[in-house]
Amino acid sequence: MLRRLLTVLVTAALGIGITPAFADPGSGYTGIVKLDNCSGSLVRLPGSHDNDPGLVLTNGHCESEGMPGPGQVIVNQPSRREMTLLGADGRDLGTLRSTKIVYGTMTNTDVTLYQLDSSYRQIADDLGGHALTLAASPADVGTPIDVVSGYFKRTWSCRIERVVYSVHEADWVWKDSIRYTPSCDTIHGTSGSPVIDTGTGEVVGVNNTGNDDGKSCTMNNPCEVDENGNVTVLRGRSYGQQTYRLPACLTRDGEAALDQPGCMLPKPQGITLPIPIPA
Repeated sequence: MLRRLLTVLVTAALGIGITPAFADPGSGYTGIVKLDNCSGSLVRLPGSHDNDPGLVLTNGHCESEGMPGPGQVIVNQPSRREMTLLGADGRDLGTLRSTKIVYGTMTNTDVTLYQLDSSYRQIADDLGGHALTLAASPADVGTPIDVVSGYFKRTWSCRIERVVYSVHEADWVWKDSIRYTPSCDTIHGTSGSPVIDTGTGEVVGVNNTGNDDGKSCTMNNPCEVDENGNVTVLRGRSYGQQTYRLPACLTRDGEAALDQPGCMLPKPQGITLPIPIPA
């Protein structure tokens, strides 16, 4: 999975202003975030305002409390976490602090969305940082993309090769996953990196896994499973999870609203605790 650091945790941009709808291609690491174990991005919804609290996108398996179990959905859970915001040139601009997990899961997708204690305007004024916009529509096959890692301050460039019906890894299943062309051979530590449409500057996905050893459907060796149950294993290929479903499940100011019409994200089935990261 889990494009995390193996040495520390066992499994181990394109800037835009706050108001414009599209990024200025070539803006490097604007909006990119470095966590202690993963990458992430400062993101806004298409309708966000300057005074709305900032949001940071990363993977569900990057949560500091541990990976959500299959079927587990986290909503509005307090979470105090510090992360580093990068500037266009990759330098550290300063620290962002979360107040809660707005939404987190590893069911059907692999995503965590943190809410911050500062607004987009405060982040711009105090740190000189700006957010990326979440796309509200699905990614297209053939789209040129950048996978931008805040942890390594490195960018992979390629295209979306295929939208996969489902990707299976250990006990988790993800739907409508993005498979990259081979040049995006992301590595452990790039989990949570935004997948950015280089034409619009919008975030269309979040990088989360790749097949290390050619094994089938095991930890760090995801497989593809189609509508008929046929399994495909592609050693060395990497995947991301689409993020277009997020805007439909959030209010304009970034609060979870899973009962909104058109929200297709998994909903909580009960209260459970995150499971620890396996050794």
